[in-house]
Amino acid sequence: MLTFNSTNFRIWSKLGQRGSFFGIAVFEVVEQFHNVMILTADLAYLSGLERFINKHPDKFLNIGIAEQNMLGISSGLAQEGKIVFATTYASFICMRSCEQLRHYLGYMKSNVKIVGTGAGLVMTFSGNTHYAIEDLAIVRAIPNITILSPADATEAVKVALAAAEFNGPIYIRLTGGLNNPIVYKEDYNFEIGKAITITTEGDITIFATGTMVHNSLEAAKILKEKGMQARVVNIHTIKPIDTDSIDYANECSKLLVSIEEHSTIGGLGGTIAEFLSSQPNHTPLLRLGIADQFRHAGDYNYLLEQNRLLPEQIAQDIEKKYVTLNNREPGTLC
Repeated sequence: MLTFNSTNFRIWSKLGQRGSFFGIAVFEVVEQFHNVMILTADLAYLSGLERFINKHPDKFLNIGIAEQNMLGISSGLAQEGKIVFATTYASFICMRSCEQLRHYLGYMKSNVKIVGTGAGLVMTFSGNTHYAIEDLAIVRAIPNITILSPADATEAVKVALAAAEFNGPIYIRLTGGLNNPIVYKEDYNFEIGKAITITTEGDITIFATGTMVHNSLEAAKILKEKGMQARVVNIHTIKPIDTDSIDYANECSKLLVSIEEHSTIGGLGGTIAEFLSSQPNHTPLLRLGIADQFRHAGDYNYLLEQNRLLPEQIAQDIEKKYVTLNNREPGTLC
């Protein structure tokens, strides 16, 4: 039985989301659910599955560089009663396999959990062919697929356990690399579809997902030093999104902000904007994320800096927008 304590949180952080998911969580999943199968498209060792393969060779299949076939095989296994986790790089599993994702998971509702590793910009010098900056937009448009995006390595473990228990197709988006910054320092309740408010006071509400939850918390600290208070909400479930949390923020905030390591088109910000557009009145929304262009490759911090996703840049952009709203009536402090 896994123990959620500060010691493990530090260990899992060093492993990153991918390492904690496939090096830690899957062993607990197999203990609880004996009908689990894990499939990969030639990324067994890069996904941290070596220990799992050695211990459970009967529960593992390497399909090779054949992502589309992997989803077909995964769906077939699911139809035979297996709980299937299928993994490869997020860019490949969402784009190269989009048709299979649509038909086998969306249309057929196969009980398959696809795990996209290296999402966002963390593939660094591999370049734009390996960056997954459109995956949320692609998968979100397909009916019947739940989308999970953990904030840190600990939440990646919780996501694995919740996904195994959940009956239906899921896309799990793993972001960040090794030494994944710790967001949660104490155990907490995780529920698919329920956002988590991490900081509770302020007339600015920041909705963040994945790696950007940590960066948003750091940005909130910078804003506080300048006399501005921001609530930070972890949207770990992109679909179905927690509309109650958006409604609440809309009523008591002067400014709403979405932050994601994904294109500003079609991801978390797009989801929130679509919901707000259906409301009779709504608070202004600032969408921060990856710019609508392909940029030069580089290391992770360089790529975040290019897209103004470092904490100090996030704080600057929020402050600039907040200042322009000074003539509005202040929101009620949450």
